[in-house]
Amino acid sequence: MTLEEKVGQLCCFGWHGRTALDDQARFCVRELHAGGMIVMGRNLHDTSQKPVPDIDAVAVRTMLDELQSLARTPLLIATDQEGGRVARFGTVPFTRMPAAAALTTPEEAYQAAYQTARELCCVGVNTNFAPVADINSNPANPVIGDRSFGATVREVVPFVEAQVRGYAAAGVLACLKHFPGHGDTATDSHLALPVLPHTLETMQTRELLPFQAGITAGVPVVMTAHILFLALDTEVPATMSHAILTGLLRQTLGFAGLIVTDCLEMKAVAERWGTALAALAAIKAGADMVLVCHTLERQQETYETLLAAARSGELPTARLDEAVAHVRAAKANLSSLPFDPALLGGKRREQSVTTLGADVPR
Repeated sequence: MTLEEKVGQLCCFGWHGRTALDDQARFCVRELHAGGMIVMGRNLHDTSQKPVPDIDAVAVRTMLDELQSLARTPLLIATDQEGGRVARFGTVPFTRMPAAAALTTPEEAYQAAYQTARELCCVGVNTNFAPVADINSNPANPVIGDRSFGATVREVVPFVEAQVRGYAAAGVLACLKHFPGHGDTATDSHLALPVLPHTLETMQTRELLPFQAGITAGVPVVMTAHILFLALDTEVPATMSHAILTGLLRQTLGFAGLIVTDCLEMKAVAERWGTALAALAAIKAGADMVLVCHTLERQQETYETLLAAARSGELPTARLDEAVAHVRAAKANLSSLPFDPALLGGKRREQSVTTLGADVPR
C-alpha cells in the first residue's frame, strides 16, 4: 500500500445517497481510500416518511456491491442494527428484532444476532456495530436505556457472549460498544462530554466485565466511548486516551482486534477538539479506525490531517502500520452471501425470536 492508502484504511465514512451511491461515497472510496463505509437509515429509505417505507433489498445490495467495486481493498461495510429503536434496517423485508432489554434468554439473544447477521450479509453489510455491552445502571441515562441487556453484570454478560457467538456463526463482524462503558452516564455524548468519577475498582467489578466476556468470546471489534473517565485520564475522553485504549483495552484486557471510534462528529469531541484533531489523537492513542459519518468536509479534513501527521512523523510509522494491520486482520475474516430473498425474515417479524431459524449452528 502507498502511504495515502494506508491512511485511508484508518477511516470509516458515511454518505447521503438513498439506495444509490452519490459523489460523496465515490470520493471517499476513490480519493480518500476509505477502509470502511457506514450504512445509515438515510441510505435505505426516506426517514421523514411516516410510516417509514419498506426497504428495497435488491437496490441496497446493488448499491453496496457497486461500493465494493470502487475499492482496491475490500471495504468494511458497517451499520448499527442492534434491534429495538436502533435498527437502520428497521422495516420490511428485514426482521424487526426486539430491543436488547426485551430479550429474555441468552438463547434468544443468540438467535436474534444470527438472524440479524444473515440478513445483513445478504445485502452486503459485513460489520454490525452491536451488541451494546454497556450496563444500564443509571435510570437517568438518556441514550442507552433498553439498548442494554440489563442493569447488572449478571444480566448483561451472558447476553453479550451469546450475541458475539451468534454474529460470528453467521459471518458478520460484531462490535462491543461503548468502551469502557456508557451505562452510568446522565449525559448523551451526541450532545456533550459525559464525565464519570468511578474508581478503577468500581469499573473492574462492573463496567469492564461485559467487555472482558465479549473479548474472551472472540469479538473482533470494539468501539470507544466519548466519555471522560477521571480514574484513568483526566484530560481526554476514552476515544482519545492512550491509558484507556492501549493501557486498559490492549494491555490489561488483552484485546487484539480492531478498535474503532464512535462518530467523531458527535459534540462530545467535535466541539472541544474538532473532528480531525480528535481523529489524530484517537489513532495515536491506540484506535485503528475513526468513524466520521456525515460531512464530506469533515471527512476530507480528517483524512488530510492523518496523512499530514504520517508524513511529518507526528503519527509514527509503527503506530500507522499497527493500525493498518488490525484493519487488514479484520477484513481477512469478512464473509459474503449471494443475494437470497429467502434469508430476509420481514414477513415473520411478529413471531417470537425463538421461532426464527431453528437450524442455526452452535
